[in-house]
Amino acid sequence: MFAKVKQRLQDMGTVKRLCEGAEGAARRAGQELPGAEHYVLSALELDEGSARRVFARLGMDADTYRTVLAGLHAEALRKVGIDAGGLGQPMPAGGKPAALFDSQPSGQALMRVLPEVAKRSAAPLCGAHVLLVAAGMQHSLAGRALRGMGVEPATLVRAAEEELGATFA
Repeated sequence: MFAKVKQRLQDMGTVKRLCEGAEGAARRAGQELPGAEHYVLSALELDEGSARRVFARLGMDADTYRTVLAGLHAEALRKVGIDAGGLGQPMPAGGKPAALFDSQPSGQALMRVLPEVAKRSAAPLCGAHVLLVAAGMQHSLAGRALRGMGVEPATLVRAAEEELGATFA
């Protein structure tokens, strides 16, 4: 029982770090609220390193993910007739972090599913769990960026499951 309580406390700390990191990633991109793609970036920065190891298994890294995200943003802006200019370059962070955390719909969806995915694993909540959820969000910017890096969702799921040492139902 003590182990479960300890794991829940650890998981709550991970959620806090994920949310703070996602908010920071969004602000650095000039956005007020984080989306699923910002949670992936945050997962890649967690100290436990599982998301980075999953990316490394697939020959990917966080910098390439950021570059692909910037390209997708620029492409979307071009489609509506806006010159992306220096998109992809660090932008000034706008405003202060909110007292209460909020996120874009894709970020909300990721965080809503994350606990269920983590429950199916014996491992404490970690960055690899975030990648498992993102792999299932094929129409999100996070999912499109992963595919833009040449990674199919099933391949990402297998690599994340290997990292977690579990097969999910």
